[in-house]
Amino acid sequence: MERAVPHAVPLGQMEVFQTLQRLHMTIFSQSVSPCGKFLAAGNNYGQIAVFSLSAALSSEAKEESKKPVVTFQAHDGPVYSMVSTDRHLLSAGDGEVKAWLWAEILKKGCKELWRRQPPYRTSLEVPEINALLLVPKENSLILAGGDCQLHAMDLETGAFTRALRGHTDYIHCLALRERSPEVLSGGEDGAVRLWDLRTAKEVQTIEVYKHEECSRPHNGRWIGCLATDSDWMVCGGGPALTLWHLRSSTPTTIFPMRAPQKHVTFYQDLILSAGQGRCVNQWQLSGELKAQVPGSSPGLLSLSLNQQPAAPECKVLTAAGNSCRVDVFTNLGYRAFSLSF
Repeated sequence: MERAVPHAVPLGQMEVFQTLQRLHMTIFSQSVSPCGKFLAAGNNYGQIAVFSLSAALSSEAKEESKKPVVTFQAHDGPVYSMVSTDRHLLSAGDGEVKAWLWAEILKKGCKELWRRQPPYRTSLEVPEINALLLVPKENSLILAGGDCQLHAMDLETGAFTRALRGHTDYIHCLALRERSPEVLSGGEDGAVRLWDLRTAKEVQTIEVYKHEECSRPHNGRWIGCLATDSDWMVCGGGPALTLWHLRSSTPTTIFPMRAPQKHVTFYQDLILSAGQGRCVNQWQLSGELKAQVPGSSPGLLSLSLNQQPAAPECKVLTAAGNSCRVDVFTNLGYRAFSLSF
């Protein structure tokens, strides 16, 4: 496995360097392969590691099974976001998105298929791309981040088709309402904005921090995570984690969690969230905390649910953040083991 190390470093110093690198590692992003048997994780050094979930979950798994089958340098800076299509792994860093063929990654080829850069206002602008979102019905990709815009890219042609403008500060997160081609975005300006992809217009704005029951001025107004399920949205960050009814723009449940949350998702009749602290939190829709399951990282930045029907034996929840470990939960009650970057 190739890692970024200084040239001509003696063996002992190289081991020290790699140990320090792991000690200061942050894993920002995860994505499951189309077959459901592999997990990609991207870190702050621009590396992507690919783990074999099927090997790690096997009854004959050894410690080696929990290490990457391949690690490669994907970006010069952090890998902030990743998603997978039927064939490709897409990764985003500072100012660019790249595509990798899953089939080639697993053969340890790891050559980028293409790279694209959204049309920024100046050639000197290299904002981070914090979020990627697939829109399957349109075969498009939405990118958002440091330039305060959402960029739509046609995955067939690679062309950027439109930019959605409205946020006044950088964007942290995206979510898709599948039934109506609408995208939600949340950012540092404290607003969740709803966009109609057919018209490229903003159709709804919820300034979460202006609602007294959600507001936590000491934490700031930023929105760091959001998820949607039909007419419902859950979001959090500086303001409290809150369940909203979108049609009425009404907060219906305030979840009693003090720590800012960085990732949230709907799962069956629960809401799962993670952020500052070691725990993956399980919430009833009513606001009751069902469980807090501790992991190995002091803070969590991403959760990934592997629900690929092709690999039911690999149906797991994985959590990663401020460490070199990816925690694996085979059920929601406890951490089964950790993968090590």
